[in-house]
Amino acid sequence: MPNIKGAAKRMRQAAKNRRRNIEVRTRIKKVRSKVLAGAPTVEAAKEMFRAYCSELDKAVKKGVIRKNTAIRRKARAAARLLRTPAPAPAASAPSAPAAT
Repeated sequence: MPNIKGAAKRMRQAAKNRRRNIEVRTRIKKVRSKVLAGAPTVEAAKEMFRAYCSELDKAVKKGVIRKNTAIRRKARAAARLLRTPAPAPAASAPSAPAAT
């Protein structure tokens, strides 16, 4: 236990920041796993990627990760999404022949 009042305050702040950092990192990991797991449609994949980028940007704003780290992670996720094959289009019902 610190003897100095300022050191006690820094200890409280460090504990608070540590909890926040863990929460933010956990949120990033959850969204990242959803992005990398794949999506049924291209639109869903884009939406999940947008959410991942948003979480990374929020983490940068809060000082949890550095700006270049977020940029690198976004670039790698985007490259991985582009490498994955697009999901097959859903089979549509056969259309009725046109009346002549």
